[in-house]
Amino acid sequence: MNEEIKEHIANALKSGIRLDGRKGDEFRKIEIQTDVIKTAAGSAHVKCGDTEVIAGVSLSVSTPFPDKPDDGVLMVGTELLPLSNPEFESGPPSIDSIEISRVIDRGVRESKGVDTSALCIKKG
Repeated sequence: MNEEIKEHIANALKSGIRLDGRKGDEFRKIEIQTDVIKTAAGSAHVKCGDTEVIAGVSLSVSTPFPDKPDDGVLMVGTELLPLSNPEFESGPPSIDSIEISRVIDRGVRESKGVDTSALCIKKG
C-alpha cells in the first residue's frame, strides 16, 4: 500500500468516517434468507453490503476417521461460479476455491462452532 493511500485511510479513521461513508460504529445492512436451496438439508442466502453468499448443507452417513472414532465428519467445500465473476471457471475446484474451503474449515473447527461429537451417530 503506498503512502498516499495509508494517509487517506488514517485521515478517514481520525474523522470517524469509513472509506464508504459509514460512521465508525455503523454496520453494513445484513439480509439473511433461509431454505433457499430446496435440495439441501439447510441453506441460506446472505447479503452484506455488495457481497452475497449462498451456502448449502448436505448430509450423509459415513464412518468416523480412525483417529476420531467418537466424532462425526465435517467437510467444507467452496464453489466460485462464473456467474458471480467472469474470472471464475467451471470445472474442478480452483486453487482459490480450495484455499477458501481450508480457511473456512479451519475457522469452524478452531472456533468449536460445530460440536463434531454431536454429529456422531454410533461411536467407533
